[in-house]
Amino acid sequence: QVQLVESGGGLVQAGASLRLSCAASGGTIRRNVMGWFRQAPGREREFVATIDWMNYDEYADSVKGRFTITRDNAKEMVYLQMNGVKVEDTAAYYCASANAWRGSRLLSANDYDYWGQGIQVTVSS
Repeated sequence: QVQLVESGGGLVQAGASLRLSCAASGGTIRRNVMGWFRQAPGREREFVATIDWMNYDEYADSVKGRFTITRDNAKEMVYLQMNGVKVEDTAAYYCASANAWRGSRLLSANDYDYWGQGIQVTVSS
């Protein structure tokens, strides 16, 4: 059973940069597809970014060109580099992991098997 723990969130001003980290334990994620999702109050959880075992990545249009997802399989870590953050990026951010048999390019929360507890990112104007 994979456990995921996010870190790196907090309060930042618009235009700043922030890096979220996701540490996996209890099982290897080296062949898993990894994703970041976010959920703002009163809104549904939405896809942010995903990366597969070949380092193929994909992004939501709202973050494309500003956010970058990376992974370090040796450390069982996944990261989300957030540059030029906007007020509308304010949300709880969740790290997610999908078993390798699910395939690649997983954009739906329903495709993921394991979730972190989430971490708050608040962007002030």
